[in-house]
Amino acid sequence: MNRIGILCASDTELAPFFEYIKVFETTEKAMLKFYMGTIGQADVVAVYSGVCKVNASIAAQVLIDYFHVGCIINAGTAGGMDPSVELFDTVISERMIYHDVAEDILTDFHPWLASNDFHADPGLLSFAKDYSLNAAFPVLFGTMVTGEQFIEDDKRAEINAKFAPLSVDMETTAIAHVCYVNKIPFLSVRTITDTAAHKGIENFDQNCEAASVRSAAIVVGILGRMNEG
Repeated sequence: MNRIGILCASDTELAPFFEYIKVFETTEKAMLKFYMGTIGQADVVAVYSGVCKVNASIAAQVLIDYFHVGCIINAGTAGGMDPSVELFDTVISERMIYHDVAEDILTDFHPWLASNDFHADPGLLSFAKDYSLNAAFPVLFGTMVTGEQFIEDDKRAEINAKFAPLSVDMETTAIAHVCYVNKIPFLSVRTITDTAAHKGIENFDQNCEAASVRSAAIVVGILGRMNEG
C-alpha cells in the first residue's frame, strides 16, 4: 500500500491517532511537525496543519512533495449543517465545495478547473462505505462545505439552500483542491461538534475532544478495510 497522509487541523484532532500510530520518525517542514510511522499495516505520515484553508493547503502540499504520500485522509471535526445531522455523527465526503469563493473563480481563471466542486476518490470512498456497514458509530455520506467562518445562525440558511451540505469546516475543500491539482486521492472524515440545535463555540469546545476520538477511530477502521483490500 502506498504511504497515506493523515491531515488534521488541530492538535486535539491529531492526538487520538497516537493511540494507534507507532511513530518511527518525526520531521519538521514549513513550521509543521510530521509523524512517520505505521497504523497496522499502513505506512502513514500524520500532521496537524493549524486552522484555515491556507494552513491546510501548506500541509497537504508538503505531504505530497516531501513525503510522497499516495493519498491524503483529512480527519477531525465539523459543524453540522443539515437539520438531520446530530452531534457526534460522522460525515464522510462525497462532494466538497467552498461556500465563500465566487462560483467563477475556479472555472474562469487559472487553472481553469472543470467545476467549482471536488469529489472524494472513488476507491477511498468505497473502502469507507464498506467500513460504514458495520461501524460502531453513525456514519453519513454527502456534501461538505468549507469557508473561513465559524457558522452559527449567520449564513446557515443561505449555505444550506445553495449547497445542501451535511457539514461545514474551514479546511476540507482546500485539501481536496490541492489533491485534485496534484492528482492525489483524497477523503475527508469529520465528526460533528455543533449543530443548529446545539450551536456556538462553547459546544465546539465541549465536544471537540470526544468528536476527534471518534473521527480517528473511524479513519483507523477505514485503513483496516484498505489493508484487507
